[in-house]
Amino acid sequence: MTTDRMRTIEKIFNKATHSKQIHEGVLFVENTDGDFSYSKGYGGKNIDSPMLMASITKLFTTTCILALLEMGKLSLEDRLSKYFDNAVLSGIHVYEGKEYSFDLTLSDLLFQISGLPDVFEEGKDNAKNRAIEEDYYTTFSEQVALVKKLKPHYAPRTKRKAYYADINFDMLGEIIEQATNTTLAEAYKKYIFEPIALKSTYLPENEKDFIPNIYYKDKSIYRPKVIRSSRASGGCITTARELMIFMKAFFEGKLFDKALFEKLRASNKLQSSMGPIYYGSGYMRIPLDGLITLFMGKGELMGHSGSTGSFAFYYPTKDLFMVGDLNQMGNAALPIRLSMKLAMMTK
Repeated sequence: MTTDRMRTIEKIFNKATHSKQIHEGVLFVENTDGDFSYSKGYGGKNIDSPMLMASITKLFTTTCILALLEMGKLSLEDRLSKYFDNAVLSGIHVYEGKEYSFDLTLSDLLFQISGLPDVFEEGKDNAKNRAIEEDYYTTFSEQVALVKKLKPHYAPRTKRKAYYADINFDMLGEIIEQATNTTLAEAYKKYIFEPIALKSTYLPENEKDFIPNIYYKDKSIYRPKVIRSSRASGGCITTARELMIFMKAFFEGKLFDKALFEKLRASNKLQSSMGPIYYGSGYMRIPLDGLITLFMGKGELMGHSGSTGSFAFYYPTKDLFMVGDLNQMGNAALPIRLSMKLAMMTK
């Protein structure tokens, strides 16, 4: 059974990496106890090679928020006005003539239900298109200013709606710094890296910190300024080996009270461009029993993917964790498809 499972996983990964879009990649699959373990690299990568987490970083931000919530240092019902002055908030959320900026809460950000627009994907001069062409640094204030130029998609907490926007987690990063009276990098270190002994995972802070290249179609690009300005929404560097350690700790309750986490399981379907993905309290949920799989799957994937091809998911139905990277910014759906195939086809 174990040999058959490994052969199936290898076949799926080989097919994914043989695509003309993929130039390098890595996959690491393991169960909770580690008595089943499979890894494979492609294009010179292995489970100890540095990889850009991109939006998987949001799971780190979520971890800090839940840890601080457990300690009573913040509440998900806190209004953003507790952490940001009027100049920051004013005008950030005006929908159909009504301003909701001062009604926004931490919960709205964590669950992606604020309705705020996403400057990474939206607008003629969106951050993604600009990053493909040039390397540039954006401050938090500049990010907020860009958000204010776009229109929100709905009023906060509109029933059954969620809209994926990096600004939600960029703001949570700022809140973490205020609640801990330290930098986001130090908060990650205190609440994540040190408790589970991650040695090769870090949030880049200066030019000396190594940042891997990213592929956009056939072009390898180097964007250290873009990555350093992504911070809480997508700026961390790790390895597949350490990402596996984190994922197990996240879902096993080693970094915060698991009972608290279980109480925050509500989720809403994201915008249509995000496919079958739902968003819960700081993580993605991908049902495998719907139309997208022709109703052939069971259960759901829980975790996160990144716009650069990174992925980190837990599949409780078969007790499998799957992490890795396809390093391709040109098609953000690739890691989702790979993860779904791994869940659907492994026995």
